This record gives sequence, C-alpha cells and structure tokens, in this order.
Amino acid sequence: MKDLHEIDRRLFLTQLCASAATTAFMGVSLKAAVQEDVPNTHNMLVFGEKKIYLSHLPMFDDVTANKADYTSPHRYQVILEASFHKGVQNLQNVYTDDRRKNANVRIYTLNPELFVLPGVSSGSPLLTGFKAKVFRGHLEKGGRVVSGLSNIDVKISRVVHFRKFTPQATRPEQLKYLLFGNSQEAFLAHYISQPPDFDQVLAVKVDGHSFTDAELGKGIEVIIQGSSNNVKERIKEVQQVTGLTKMADAQAVQFKVKATKEIYFEEGELLLPPTFEETEAEKKKK
Repeated sequence: MKDLHEIDRRLFLTQLCASAATTAFMGVSLKAAVQEDVPNTHNMLVFGEKKIYLSHLPMFDDVTANKADYTSPHRYQVILEASFHKGVQNLQNVYTDDRRKNANVRIYTLNPELFVLPGVSSGSPLLTGFKAKVFRGHLEKGGRVVSGLSNIDVKISRVVHFRKFTPQATRPEQLKYLLFGNSQEAFLAHYISQPPDFDQVLAVKVDGHSFTDAELGKGIEVIIQGSSNNVKERIKEVQQVTGLTKMADAQAVQFKVKATKEIYFEEGELLLPPTFEETEAEKKKK
C-alpha cells in the first residue's frame, strides 16, 4: 500500500473535481479564493551526473474566480541543485551508478514527502531538505524505486530557479529557455509562462561563450533566435540553435547551443485544463 506522500498528482485532479461538485451543491464557488499553499505532493524530474538537479513537475489547472491566480498547488517552475544522503552517507554514487547501468532509461523521478513548495525560496526558515524516494522511470507511469534510494534525505544545495505562474504573465514571443548547470554539464529548461505551454529539459553543449559556474548556478534566461515560442518550434535533440542572453552588466551575448539529449518533454499537463493523456506532440517524439 502506498504511503500518503506517494499519491501522484492525478489524484489532485480527481479530488478537485469531487470538491467542486460538493461545493457547487452547497452554493460555494471552489475558485472564489486561493488557499495558502499547504503541504502537497511535488514530484520532480531528476537529472545530472556530476551534480544532481531536480525540476518540479508543474501544472496550471484552473484560474480563480477573480482571475488573479491558478488553483493548482503545482503552479511553480522550480529547479534545484541537490544531493542525496542517508545519515552521513552521500548517495551520489548509488544514483549515478544506477543511471550508468540503465543508460536506456531517460527519465528518473523523485517522490518527496509532503511539503510546502514555496518554502524552498521564501520559507521562514527556508526549507533546506526533505525525505524522498528516487524512481527509475516516471513514478506516475510505472517507474520503480531505485535500490538504496528509498527514504533518503534530499539536501537542497541551491535554488537555481523559482517562479510562480500567474494569469497576468506575458508569454514570450520568441522561444525562451533557462540555461543552467556547471562547467562539466549544462542544461536547458523551457521557460514556462502561460497555458497552453510545455515542459522540456535538454542536456546541451555551449559553444562561442564560456559561462562561469556562478552564472550557470543562478540560471540564465536565453532567447532562441528565429524561433517562435510554441511547441512545434521547440529545440529538438541534436539540433543546434543560436541563443541570445543579457548578462548582469546588460551586455548582450550570442552563442551556439547544441542539444545532445532530450531528457524530458511534457505538454498535456501544461494545458488548461491539464490532461494526462498523450498529446500529438508527445506521441511524435517517440
């Protein structure tokens, strides 16, 4: 039997619909107000080998009656640098060895205990870790817990990116990504703004400019020149594109980015309303 925190996000939609029916019967609008964030199931993508990175699996769901917010507790794009431990033991090798032995498996995921997601960015005190299980494969689609990575301590080393989705946000006209990582491995994550949207993480090689570890550690907003911000024009595996960013001193930097591997792609969960059925774009990538 699953522990409470192992319930996947599909249950959230089921419960939301049931709550909507109940409150409608009572003459109360479920969307009248947004509740303050409470502990919830925030499953995450796991990737990286030199360092471990976590990307929260987001959803918009619906908008409140005043259209000021989304109702989903997963209305955040969050990227964390983290490490795995059990007591004083660092479990980095357990994770990386399993990935090397299962090179055909692209997706690893993490199922944490219930926690308040904004606590990693603005908690008082800040949330610096939580208990979790790591799965080989997608934990909501048949993934299996990795031996030695059950009930582990996840320590947050760095918050690379934290942003709450709001209905008032402006969708970038050009394709936009977040470049992050370190000198040994770099990644792009699609900048999620408004539904319909898509979540994508790519391993990349950068050519034409050397970003420092400090710059990559903060996440760098990158515009992909010549590409509109839609799912059809997203970066494909092995594709090379031209990126443009502005540094802290406002200097514009242009460079080449080659996608060496697509780690994750999801569209359905970023629709409004979200769906867990495969979209045409998700089917085509297989």
